[in-house]
Amino acid sequence: MTDFAALLEALAANDVQFILIGGLAAAAHGSARSTLDVDVVYERDLANVERLVKALAPYGPYRRGVPPGLPFRWGRETLLQGLNFTLTTTLGAIDLLGEIAGGGSYHALRDHTVSLRLFGRDYLCLDLPTLIHVKRAAGRPKDLEAIAELEILLEQQDGPNG
Repeated sequence: MTDFAALLEALAANDVQFILIGGLAAAAHGSARSTLDVDVVYERDLANVERLVKALAPYGPYRRGVPPGLPFRWGRETLLQGLNFTLTTTLGAIDLLGEIAGGGSYHALRDHTVSLRLFGRDYLCLDLPTLIHVKRAAGRPKDLEAIAELEILLEQQDGPNG
């Protein structure tokens, strides 16, 4: 079980620059769907990568879906040499994404965010139109299923009482 609040707090407490995407961002917008992990697009400059490494190090990040015992070194070099990482930690699952389909990098997405309150703190989340767009671009069945609900939330947000 993922401790969403603790994972987000670990990132925020270390001043990691990131944008919430995926199921947790959808939930912050009002989606009733559940999610099993935290999905973030992170800023890939050296200072932020170092903060990200420090933030997650106490929680033993390891590649999700890889048999235990295979070599994996959590550190700055690993993050800089890769782009997207699906990880498990002692706090639960987190996907660290340097870029996403239909949206690009942290910088490309930054102007398409809103600040939403989760677990007593404000976090940058993709706005609803962009969240819908990137879910459509991802094209996974679970993303396509979520789009209808997100479009209803967007209509309610844009409607006369939105």
